[in-house]
Amino acid sequence: MPGVTGMGAPASLGDGRRRGKVTVATIARLAGVSAPTVSRVLNGQAGVALSTRRRVEAVLHEHGYQRGDAATPAPLVELVFHALDSLWALEIIQGVEEVARDQKLGVVLTTMQGRLTPGAGWTEQVLSRRPMGVIAVLSDLTAHQQAQLATGSIPLVTLDPTGEPLHGTPSVGAANYSGALVATRHLLELGHRRIGMLCGNLKWPFCRARLDGFRAAMDQAGVPVDPDLVRVGPLYVESAARETTALLRLPEPPTALFATNDLQAHGVYEAARLAGLRIPDDISVVGFDDLPFTRWAGPPMTTVRQPLRRMGSTAAAMLVALASGQTPREHRVELTTDLVVRESTAPPRTIREI
Repeated sequence: MPGVTGMGAPASLGDGRRRGKVTVATIARLAGVSAPTVSRVLNGQAGVALSTRRRVEAVLHEHGYQRGDAATPAPLVELVFHALDSLWALEIIQGVEEVARDQKLGVVLTTMQGRLTPGAGWTEQVLSRRPMGVIAVLSDLTAHQQAQLATGSIPLVTLDPTGEPLHGTPSVGAANYSGALVATRHLLELGHRRIGMLCGNLKWPFCRARLDGFRAAMDQAGVPVDPDLVRVGPLYVESAARETTALLRLPEPPTALFATNDLQAHGVYEAARLAGLRIPDDISVVGFDDLPFTRWAGPPMTTVRQPLRRMGSTAAAMLVALASGQTPREHRVELTTDLVVRESTAPPRTIREI
């Protein structure tokens, strides 16, 4: 079961008896079930076999049926995270809440305990709460789950999706490719050539984009990427520290590392400390996110500022527009990133000694 926090009583639910020429009775006849069964599916209620529920949903989707205006949404935004274990999530939550307060909406926070795809009963729970809409962060909703929300007239916006949203599903992210490109160019301009990268899960679009930006900068500079210096692992401190330790033990270790996020960069700091190395004297480090702790790190961390709070507020504003019947001008919004140069990068020792 997902964890849910927040306040707000479920709104009264109608079943949208008629939608154009397609009625609940028509859907029931085509699906071979009773009208009350169709209503239970529309309302996310229990008591319907999974095979029957999916058959009804398929007919609803095929005929473009959506609940009518009788089903009044609750003044809630459903904000879904796979996990809440980083300041990264807090920044996004604050952005969503800024818009929610302005619109007099509550926020229901749902966590999936580390799972990227919500469990089988998640959609039914959302339909029963009947929120104004759903923002899914770093999540991979199945096509079936996205279709269920659409059938229930619940708008969906994805933020940094780990899978591919259905065509037409709005999404918000940062300029991951250009952010990584600029970060890598910064290291190249300092004179580094043995540059490594700590990557995240390459099935995730934003991780692939950051690796692509890194490779593009190296290619444009005519500097070959040593495959031994590119490591893939979880976006956490511990795994990054392990990978960095392995890199530092190579016969030709990197003189600089670019990390996919600030937590990985923090892992580089820890590995360097344990190895008796100084940043940036012995190795330069660049992160990605600009979380609050980076400015107080020792030394303060050079990183790519990702506008996390604005990403949250942008996603919430898109959701409000969708709920009011507006069509978004753009289905994919990418917000700009900025390189924040602090004290964790410097020319490599060989250049400084010349």
